[in-house]
Amino acid sequence: MYSVDLNSDMGESFGTYRLGGDEDIIQYVTTANVACGWHAGDPMVMDKVVRLAKERGVMVGAHPGYPDLMGFGRRKMVLSYQEVKNYVKYQIGALAAFTKSYGLKLQHVAPHGAMGNQCQYDEEISSAIVEAITDFDKDLIVYYCAGAVLGQIAESKGLRTASEIFADRAYMNDLSLVPRKMEGSMITDEDAAIARCVRMIKEGKVTALSGKELDIKGDTLCVHGDGPKALAFVQRIRGAFAEEGIEIKHL
Repeated sequence: MYSVDLNSDMGESFGTYRLGGDEDIIQYVTTANVACGWHAGDPMVMDKVVRLAKERGVMVGAHPGYPDLMGFGRRKMVLSYQEVKNYVKYQIGALAAFTKSYGLKLQHVAPHGAMGNQCQYDEEISSAIVEAITDFDKDLIVYYCAGAVLGQIAESKGLRTASEIFADRAYMNDLSLVPRKMEGSMITDEDAAIARCVRMIKEGKVTALSGKELDIKGDTLCVHGDGPKALAFVQRIRGAFAEEGIEIKHL
């Protein structure tokens, strides 16, 4: 029997600006990665998403990013080790205040955008994130992009980890995500996305943008909540996985 956690990035609206369909998507996922107010989100949005998660029995994780609202956390920043550590710790603590108020335990931390992408190879940033998590709660699971050095460093420090794969993103030959500015970075064809997801989970294989076949490990499958087909993807994934004998459950 195959199983996988199904997560989505949520809480990425800000003030009067609305992004993503949290109320609809949360009905189909097992886990929510909630923005903590720096790349997106605000206290009202965070409270709403955590409340929805409580109502739906969905697990909640922190989705910390760079302090870059205008760039949605997708622009690379040059920060010191201590800055990365404290920025991440600050955001985890902010979201934990809301999960605690609803009687939920924060489950994991999943770095967002440019921060998450830099964790593919950057040992200093990855170590700073791991230290922030360890300082706060050693029981938190570290979500890392498949193949990223972040996973190795977290495991070396005794933390639980989950290798994250993506339903709507294409891969480079080194398992890093194709930069969004490149053509083909986003997968919008529903049938193609579903077939890729099934293959990644059941065969541990994915085809890179170049056509190269890669080995990949997936403990948790992400659908970006701000994607134009996010709702369709999570709905189709639910149906297809049931047919393929893949159980969707949180970690």
